[in-house]
Amino acid sequence: MEGKTAKILAVAAGIVLVALELTLFLCFRLSRPFYLSTAVILSVVLAGTVAALLCQALSPQGRAERMARRSVMGGSEEGSVRVEYSFFRKVAGLPCRFSLEALTAATDDFQCVVGRGSSGTVFKGILDDGTAVAVKRIDGSAHVDKEFRSEVSAIGGVQHVSLVRLLGFCLVRNGPRFLVYEYMENGSLDKWIFPQNGGGGGGRCLTWLQRYQVAVDVAKALAYLHHDCRAKVVHLDVKPENILLDDCLRGMLSDFGLSTLMGKEQSRVVTTVRGTTGYLAPEWLLGAGVTEKSDVYSYGMVLMEMLGGRRNLQAEPGPSGSRRWTYFPKLVADRAREGRVMEVLDRRLLSSSVDEAGVRRLAHVALWCAQEKGGARPTMARVVEMLEARGGAAVEPPPPTDMIVVDLLALNPSANTQHGGAPLGLPTLPPGSAGTASSVVSMSDSFALSYLSGR
Repeated sequence: MEGKTAKILAVAAGIVLVALELTLFLCFRLSRPFYLSTAVILSVVLAGTVAALLCQALSPQGRAERMARRSVMGGSEEGSVRVEYSFFRKVAGLPCRFSLEALTAATDDFQCVVGRGSSGTVFKGILDDGTAVAVKRIDGSAHVDKEFRSEVSAIGGVQHVSLVRLLGFCLVRNGPRFLVYEYMENGSLDKWIFPQNGGGGGGRCLTWLQRYQVAVDVAKALAYLHHDCRAKVVHLDVKPENILLDDCLRGMLSDFGLSTLMGKEQSRVVTTVRGTTGYLAPEWLLGAGVTEKSDVYSYGMVLMEMLGGRRNLQAEPGPSGSRRWTYFPKLVADRAREGRVMEVLDRRLLSSSVDEAGVRRLAHVALWCAQEKGGARPTMARVVEMLEARGGAAVEPPPPTDMIVVDLLALNPSANTQHGGAPLGLPTLPPGSAGTASSVVSMSDSFALSYLSGR
C-alpha cells in the first residue's frame, strides 16, 4: 500500500514539474532566467530523490522488501530452485548460512551483549523477518575451529523440544565463527535459582513446581542426546548457565561448544580436561576417559543447586570475620539419610506449598547421579523414569559415596579464608576467568579448584 502511494506521489510531482517548466518557458522563452530556474528545479529534484533513496535503503522495512524481492528472483529456474532449497531447509530445521553483513545488521554492529563465556560472546539480534536471535561469536585462534565444528556437528542435526535450536552459522575467513540460535528472553537458569543483587532475597525465583519441570526437561534432553541420536552426543558442560528458559519457563539445554560425538559402539572417549569447575565428574581426574555418565554427574550437581538455591561450594561467615567453605552435596546426603531433606530446600520456597515427597525424590535422584563411581550412576533414561515416578514407586536412597571435595577440604581443618583467599592455600581466580561464576556464589568468592580441572 505504501509503495502504491509513493508511485502516485511521484507521478503527481512529475506532472507539476512539467507544468512549471511550460509556464517558465512561456514567460521567459529561452532566456537566462529560464535556464537558471530550470537548473534550480533540477537540483531540488535530484537532492530530494537521493534523500528518499537513502531513507528507503537504511530503513528496516526497506531491507525486508529487498529480501522479499530477492526471494522471488524474476521467476528464473535457478532462482526458484534456490528458493525451494531454502524453504525446505527451514522446514526441516536445518541450519542455514548467514553472511557477516546480515549478522552485523541484525545485531546493530554487535552492540547488544547478553552474555560472555569461556568460548565466546553472545549478542542479541533481530533478523529481517523480525525473528529475535542470539548470535554467538566464538573467539580465539587455535580452538575456534574445533569448538565451532563441535557445536555445529552436535546440535545441527538434532531436533528436540528441550534443546535450543541452531538457526544458522557464519564463517569468516581468518576471523571468528558465528552461531545463530533462537533467542530466549528469560535468560539462563542461574538467574532464576540463585539470589541476585549481592545475595539478597530480591530478583526472580522459580517456584518448586517450575524447578521440578526444568529438571525433567533437561533430563529428557540429555536422554535424547545419549540414547536417541545416530551418534551419541556427550555434552560435557552441563551447568545452570547452559540451561536457558523459554517463554513458559521450560528448560532448554544449550552451549555444545565442548561436546563430543561418540559412535554407538564406543564406551568412552579420552579427551583433554575441560568444562566448568564444580561440575566435572571424578573420571576427568583419572584420565580414564569420559562417557555419558560424566553428563549424569554434572546433571546431579545441577539438581542439588536447584534444590537448595545456592552453589554447591560456597563460603559462609565464620568467627572473627573469617569464612568457612561448605560443600552442599555432603549436606544433602546427610539430611537425606536422616530423613530431614526439607532442611536443605531453598528457604524462599518454604512459604509456598511444596510436596515433601517430590523434594525427597529430587534429592535422591541428585545423589544417585552424583555417585563418585560412574558405574553406580543411572542412565539419563532411567533418571527421567525416576523423576516422572513411572511405576509409582519411590526412589530408593542412594548408597553412601566418597566425595573428593570433602576429603580435600578435610586436609586442612582450619579451611577458613581471610580477605577473599581460598582454602588449601589455593589462589582465588580473578573475576572473569573460566569457571569463576560457576563455582561459588559470587566472583569474589571464587574457588580455584585447579587440582580438579587440570588448569
